[in-house]
Amino acid sequence: MGLRSLGVALASTVALIALPVVAPPSALAADANLSQGRTAASSSTENAGTPAAAAVDGDTGTRWSSAATDDQWFQVDLGATASISQVVLNWEAAYAADYKIQVSPDGGSWTDLRTVTGGDGGTDTLTVSGQGRYVRMQGIHRATPWGYSLWEFQVFGTPGTTQPGSCSTADSAQGKTASASSTENAGIPASAAVDGNDSTRWSSQAADPQWLRVDLGSAQDICKIDLNWEAAYGKDFQLQASTDGQNWNTLKTVAGATGGRVSYDVSGTGRYVRILGTARGTAYGYSLWEVAVHTTSGGTSGPVQGGGDLGPNVIVVDPSTPNLQQKFDQVFTQQESAQFGSERYQFLLKPGTYNGINAQLGFYTSISGLGLNPDDTQINGDITVDAGWFNGNATQNFWRSAENLAITPSNGTDRWAVAQAAPFRRIHVKGGLNLAPNGYGWASGGYIADSKIDGTVGPYSQQQWYTRDSSVGGWTNGVWNMTFTGVQGAPATNFDTGPYTTLDTTPISREKPFLYLDGNDYKVFVPAKRTNVRGVSWPANAGTSLPLSQFYLVKPGATAATINTALAQGLNLLFTPGVYHLDQTINVTRPDTVVLGLGLATLVPDGGIDAMHVADVDGVRLAGFLIDAGATRSDTLLQIGPVGAGADHSANPTTMQDVFIRIGGAGPGLATNSVVVNSDDVVIDHTWIWRADHGQGVGWETNRADYGLVVNGDDVLTTGLFVEHFNKYDVLWNGERGRTIFFQNEKAYDAPNAAAITHDGIVGYAAYKVADTVNVHEAWGLGSYCNYTSDPSIVQRHGFQVPVKSGIKLHSIQVISLGGKGQYAHVVNDTGAPTSGTDTIPSKITQYP
Repeated sequence: MGLRSLGVALASTVALIALPVVAPPSALAADANLSQGRTAASSSTENAGTPAAAAVDGDTGTRWSSAATDDQWFQVDLGATASISQVVLNWEAAYAADYKIQVSPDGGSWTDLRTVTGGDGGTDTLTVSGQGRYVRMQGIHRATPWGYSLWEFQVFGTPGTTQPGSCSTADSAQGKTASASSTENAGIPASAAVDGNDSTRWSSQAADPQWLRVDLGSAQDICKIDLNWEAAYGKDFQLQASTDGQNWNTLKTVAGATGGRVSYDVSGTGRYVRILGTARGTAYGYSLWEVAVHTTSGGTSGPVQGGGDLGPNVIVVDPSTPNLQQKFDQVFTQQESAQFGSERYQFLLKPGTYNGINAQLGFYTSISGLGLNPDDTQINGDITVDAGWFNGNATQNFWRSAENLAITPSNGTDRWAVAQAAPFRRIHVKGGLNLAPNGYGWASGGYIADSKIDGTVGPYSQQQWYTRDSSVGGWTNGVWNMTFTGVQGAPATNFDTGPYTTLDTTPISREKPFLYLDGNDYKVFVPAKRTNVRGVSWPANAGTSLPLSQFYLVKPGATAATINTALAQGLNLLFTPGVYHLDQTINVTRPDTVVLGLGLATLVPDGGIDAMHVADVDGVRLAGFLIDAGATRSDTLLQIGPVGAGADHSANPTTMQDVFIRIGGAGPGLATNSVVVNSDDVVIDHTWIWRADHGQGVGWETNRADYGLVVNGDDVLTTGLFVEHFNKYDVLWNGERGRTIFFQNEKAYDAPNAAAITHDGIVGYAAYKVADTVNVHEAWGLGSYCNYTSDPSIVQRHGFQVPVKSGIKLHSIQVISLGGKGQYAHVVNDTGAPTSGTDTIPSKITQYP
């Protein structure tokens, strides 16, 4: 028993002798206990026996306790907005010296109700006044070496009701972006109807129907719309509102209007307002001097706000930050071996030069520069990933990343010995790069994109690697599969005798969005699509910048309801580092929405829901987060496009980048499908879709997941596709004209016997299956490995199964038996030599057919 455990035991013994009875004072007896039995959350827990829920269960013999750091919080969701009069905290021996009681309408933006300094533990009964749905204890300083620990956290008050607000006299449309179905000529544009000037106007062409639309910038409660018609007025028209600019609700229908200046009282919510003319009052078009939109002010709940701080798990530093090396070391010590832990961290380095730094990265730790270009943030030192925690074996160095900075390695060569889900993006290495661990133990990576390595890259013991749109000073060796597209300095293809497959260009690229500083303002840069690409995207940096005010900053404790409200308002999402349990599916419906994660932010769908659905719209960017399956089976963890989607997105595709999927490992997880792509033209750029082979909650049925990636859309491109261990097909491709550049796979270790994976007279599901109905498909640099540890006698029919048609082409394909635990009979269909023995020698086909 450790010192902390002994202290807890002693404190618990004392507490059990005379458990405190917590009740509101008689003066507040009419106020109800609003928190008991409600959903609680916290920044951390000391262990599984001290969960957040224990502090609102009404039992003073159970408790919540946090990790032993100062910046920790506990919160409770009251279920609805309430008027709060009192908060009672019943502290265990580990109490807070200084803390705040805060309230929030949405779990994202917080208001201080009370600040306590010099606390002495015991029971704190605090009189407060405020309204909100969420109540939080935000720790500032601990009074003991342990964390914070509460027997009970009680919130008293009365359920509140939202008071109707007043209709503002301000014009929410003035100066906002307007558009129209048509204009009569260039001198009377849509913008003239929202410029606040009654002597300028918009006028349409002379036809029915026509419309004028204004974007308010965020969802608003709309209470009145004023129209000032020119002589060419609308006789019949509708006033409409929309959250996404596509699906419209009619607020008012007007028939028989006579023009002039008129006002209409309406009630509805939306970001977009439209005047839809259905019948003109004259032979001309529709013409408006001015449109004014009035919104409701007051009330207890307004729209979700964009912008704000980056939350407790983002560490922003500059070259003058004191004890900077200590900060890196502290996080690394905690995260080095925390493979399935719950902590998440993002280091953000402001532009400047950092000397003598060695940033070692453990699990769920990301480091990024905040310049617009990598060379804006210079590290004279190292960013290091090694495998000392695992005895020199780097095959489990998952879930970490480095992005958007320059490194001058201290000894001339930086070490980045990673496995899957560890992207190295937008980095300038002013020296060499070693991809193997110290001692050259096993390694199973990896991915580089949009980077310059001035020296030589040495994979050494790396089994496989994909590099895209970069430049290298040289590349030495490799084990099985080294694939390059658009890489200046890449070695020539030698797959018949070696590991290299090289394409001169990448057909379609669009780099991952990233956070940067524009002066003192955070913005997200969204790179533009490029075609037939070779080399890095910077410093040209084609794309657009979005202010942080256009993002809902999702922080630990935020609910799925609030996230969906933010999306409906037209906000993008920036998930700060944390683990987010979802009780409803996140629905991304607006074109060009950015969903960006920091520090491997993790989404966990509870109760069998799907984690995220993306509509069949243009230009959605999904990047930088992990979806971890819940204990109740989900049908599909991530769906891009609904069933039957068919819109053309070739000009502005949806992209999925550094989005990772995990089923099991951190605990039992279940899903039928991991990722299903129904939309056309989607680009998947680096993903690891993984059914766990180790960790907790692992077993053939315990973390069952039948399919990794299912592609139903046409013209889908994947670059850097890692999919492993699924019960049936790892990849099932049903869409036409699909392309894959680099594929890495292991078959499920835990298949109990050949009978369990036999279908249609075939032993084993192919790692990569192209449906028989497909006519055109092409792929390069494909590898599947088997390691049937439960039954090494299994002989899988083939690694790849495709139709035999002229439009189906595979290049550089191999299968490998890892140490003789199971074998492949063929590579593709019934073509290719079988694997044999225990020497782990690939069976390869240079081209099929």
